Amino acid sequence: MKAVHFGAGNIGRGFVGLLLHEGGYEVVFSDVADALVDAINAVDEYTVHEAGPGGVDHVVTGFRAVNSRTDPDALTREIATADVVTTAVGPTVLRFVAPAIVAGLARRSPDASPLQVMACENAIGATDLLRTEIESAAGADAGALMSRAVFANTAVDRIVPAQPAGGGVDVTVEPYFEWAIESVPFGGELPRIPGAHFVDDLAPFIERKLFTVNTGHAATAYFGAHAGIERISDALADPEIAARVSAALEETSAVLVAEHGLDPDDLAAYRATILERFRNPELVDTVQRVGRQPMRKISRNERFIGPAAMAAERGLLSDALVAAVAAALEFDDAEDEQSLELQRLLRSEDARDLTELVTGLDPEHPLFPSVQEAVAARQEAVREA
Repeated sequence: MKAVHFGAGNIGRGFVGLLLHEGGYEVVFSDVADALVDAINAVDEYTVHEAGPGGVDHVVTGFRAVNSRTDPDALTREIATADVVTTAVGPTVLRFVAPAIVAGLARRSPDASPLQVMACENAIGATDLLRTEIESAAGADAGALMSRAVFANTAVDRIVPAQPAGGGVDVTVEPYFEWAIESVPFGGELPRIPGAHFVDDLAPFIERKLFTVNTGHAATAYFGAHAGIERISDALADPEIAARVSAALEETSAVLVAEHGLDPDDLAAYRATILERFRNPELVDTVQRVGRQPMRKISRNERFIGPAAMAAERGLLSDALVAAVAAALEFDDAEDEQSLELQRLLRSEDARDLTELVTGLDPEHPLFPSVQEAVAARQEAVREA
């Protein structure tokens, strides 16, 4: 069995690639970073270190890497004969992945089993997005080529912090992980992925993860950055920050109960587990890494505005989530393009226009006034600085 994984970075090697290896797949990493591809191909094994209580080391073998930029034909051949294709590249990069999958499907034997495609991204419906991009790239051939693949959405969760210098292609991760996958698209022919669980309805898993793990992680980063704290674990050691993050997650849990009928006690236990993971002092994770790309993280269907809008529509509280958005507006990192752009827009745009532009909220939405107020307050602080 063979799996092609787009994105040979830390998540690709330390999470998706590891589990595919443990399922018996030969793993072919695809990336555009010359040095990373060369480094992977220069070794016969790498180690995934689990940092924290109960953590163990996993040795990964049976892999190689292809450079999709310099050798696209090699990637096409690998996809044409693969059983599984996965991604961990970021939702905005999926449109660049799609043409390569189209090329592989075009060369794939019509008699081969359908290629099992899963986008493992921090976004709702990421595989649906990838499928749309593939159909678009396939053009007139879409009908024939799409019959050679099946597409399943996933929800993935594992903290993979910035890696220590000199570690080569080894990866440090947390012990905890979750990989939930839609079962229905596979028609009973499930991919072999140890530790993954297959579910009929993925929506509750995706939103539970996005609105708890991603919301909590980013809120910790933005509140921590506001307080001048460098590490995520140190930020949550601050009682005031911990209380503000907990308040935001209580609001998202209320939304999850209302939307999906999830059990409040189960969600309380899940929140506690998530916060304990963030407190892991052996994961050297920074507020700068977690907080990067603030414009994406305060967009309409993301971790703050998404649940806050759902809460406002149902008459539920969203104050703590709006406070996290306000903290995100303050995030000013000279090495992050979105942070720089956000600060530029705060200095140049009207509060109402900027709120609509960045959050995607309609001005008539019940959440809009409170978010606009946060934007205006940040603009006032910027002017006075």
